[in-house]
Amino acid sequence: MKIILLSGGSGQRLWPLSNGSRSKQFLKMMFNDNGVEESMIQRIWRQLQQAGLTESSYIATGKSQTDFIQSQIENIPPLIIEPDRRDTFPAIALAAAYLHSIEKLSLDEIVCVLPVDAYVEDSFLEAIKKFGHALTDSNASLALLGVKPTFPSDQYGYIVPAPNHESLCNTGTYDEVDFFIEKPDRDTAKKLIKQGAYWNCGVFAFKLGYLIQYLADNGIPCNFEELISQYSDIPKNSFDYEVVEKTNHIVVVPYKGKWRDLGTWNTITGIMNTDTVGKGVIDNNSINTHLINELDLPVVVAGISNSVIVASSDGILVADKAASGRIKELTKDFCQRPMYEEKHWGHYRVLDFHKLRNGAEVLTKKISIFQGKNLSYQLHLKRQEIWTITEGEGECILDGQLTHMKPGTVITIPAGTKHALKAITELQFIEVQMGSELSEADIIRFPMEWSEIETE
Repeated sequence: MKIILLSGGSGQRLWPLSNGSRSKQFLKMMFNDNGVEESMIQRIWRQLQQAGLTESSYIATGKSQTDFIQSQIENIPPLIIEPDRRDTFPAIALAAAYLHSIEKLSLDEIVCVLPVDAYVEDSFLEAIKKFGHALTDSNASLALLGVKPTFPSDQYGYIVPAPNHESLCNTGTYDEVDFFIEKPDRDTAKKLIKQGAYWNCGVFAFKLGYLIQYLADNGIPCNFEELISQYSDIPKNSFDYEVVEKTNHIVVVPYKGKWRDLGTWNTITGIMNTDTVGKGVIDNNSINTHLINELDLPVVVAGISNSVIVASSDGILVADKAASGRIKELTKDFCQRPMYEEKHWGHYRVLDFHKLRNGAEVLTKKISIFQGKNLSYQLHLKRQEIWTITEGEGECILDGQLTHMKPGTVITIPAGTKHALKAITELQFIEVQMGSELSEADIIRFPMEWSEIETE
């Protein structure tokens, strides 16, 4: 069995920490057994390692997330990178084409699709190992993982088994599926649970040949490179609506352990083992309230209960936990550059951005580079940069000239000048950009190793 981890969403419901490039699965708000902070993607990857499944796993993601994945996961698996974000069906179609035309896997290979933000017990991964038997024994087209409900939620979809499902499965590994209901009211949810319904947790499996045939039948290329070139033409739809609802024979594999959909601040704070992250204090009169603060400023919370307060460079949120699911709707019209990003070489935070009277832009960043890592050899046509080293040591190459850098060193990089920077120790510096267009589009990179840059 091959596992496809879906890591494509932006997680706007967790604004202001999540944004277009820093998605919710990369936020470090959980702790492992050793008390070390970890993100959702780090947690599920650790669980896959413990279950012996990492060697057969892939991550389907977007271009903007690759640096985050490289910085948070060691020995990363193959990345199947979408040219642009288009929902779960195109992402899964691209992954299937990759397994078929690049990996050359058998059409009988079982493929399991798993959201990267699942918060589950280790037994969850033991349950998905049953997908192979369920698909083979039932001859079904799709197998879903169904969570045994613990209360009548109106926030989840439900998988309703066939009335005679017990006689259809002698092994107890799976149930035949009768129909689905998306987010029913609580009274309906109570009736569904009495019928033996499961929560739909968005985990499913199929034989590779089933999806490849589906693509062929719908005029969608099965070749990976061809599909990449036509990616914008694929229906921008969820896999549930595009495939699952059109499939006649589906089975569900039961899972009775813990599962949470970490899609809102209400659910995220429910699994945190502390009520305060960052600089701040919550008074004793504030009950069931959480504070997450990324700013270097103290935040004081007094007399506010059942709420979440989040402060970051991208904005400040004060919300009743029950209303936290509306964040995506309320922030849909926000349009600004990400103020914090993680890269494979380190990370940066935007300190200031403004425009001068003559139309020129000025952007100030605080940048950290990990020991031994380096920025790519590059140049900019529409801006100059000034670097001021504040901590650590490094080497700068400026149009072929090597300069040793230490705290207090100032380097000016005119527009059109090739430059690169390597951290000898962990390096921090302030970068001031000035020019007519301060964007990622104004970067010409030269793909060279550091040793090649030194000898250029």
